Amino acid sequence: MKLFYAPGACSLSPHIALREAGLPFTMEKVDLRAKATESGADFKAINPKGYVPALELDNGHVVTEGPVIVQMIADMAPESGLAPAFGSTERYQLMDWLAFISTELHKGFSPLFNPSLKDEAKQSFKDRLALRFAFLTEALGDKPYLMGDKFSVADGYLFTVLRWAKGFKFDVGAKLDAYFDRVAARPAVKEALQAEGLLSA
Repeated sequence: MKLFYAPGACSLSPHIALREAGLPFTMEKVDLRAKATESGADFKAINPKGYVPALELDNGHVVTEGPVIVQMIADMAPESGLAPAFGSTERYQLMDWLAFISTELHKGFSPLFNPSLKDEAKQSFKDRLALRFAFLTEALGDKPYLMGDKFSVADGYLFTVLRWAKGFKFDVGAKLDAYFDRVAARPAVKEALQAEGLLSA
């Protein structure tokens, strides 16, 4: 498999999942402005949507939506425990978290990356995100991870979004800060960050 990624973008989530699952894969960096891969290929020919992540499977099929990719990775390595069994109540809880992170957090951050957006509009998005982080803090409670005691693909996705929050100087509170540090300390997460040039050796 080959993961097409941009350093620190939402492709970090499947990157973490691949390393947590112990699956073999290669990586190719994408210049999102030029829509070109590191080897010079036209990225829009690989993913017509023009954004990362994109995971090219061994059979040549390309999957392009992060929440789907991470579940697929978990299902490829069920022994990793990255997702509960398909069809179980717990699996739907995981899907619920992935949908929440994708629609309420990930998309909430998208406008903040737009340099032409006025400060007043940015503050509106930040206020909405603050409400979502407050909900997360309450939902997390005393659990080490979103699904309880076990790390799941939802944690890799939330960690990715929390990295952006830190970049925008969000105060997400002590509980989410501790959660972030707990996920950051995982060996597979460190490996992913280092491979993307986001962590010094």
